Amino acid sequence: MEKQTLGIKVGMKIGDRVRVKDSVVVYHHPEHRGKAFDLKGIEGEVIGIINQWQGRPVSANLPIYVQFSKKFKAHLRENELELI
Repeated sequence: MEKQTLGIKVGMKIGDRVRVKDSVVVYHHPEHRGKAFDLKGIEGEVIGIINQWQGRPVSANLPIYVQFSKKFKAHLRENELELI
């Protein structure tokens, strides 16, 4: 069952285990700070779905907030992730 919020389909929920299925390059990984790091294949847990800010609805570009390790979290699009 997909919940639609501000035109964004959200088929994931907080607590879901996910894997990055597409090549997504970040520069803020704690072990590779300032250098390109590809997240493809890394698994994590959804810790937030950003659709409100201070009680008002927002349409975030990267609405799925995923924690990959104790020190590393990232905002991603739903189409870059797959449920595991």
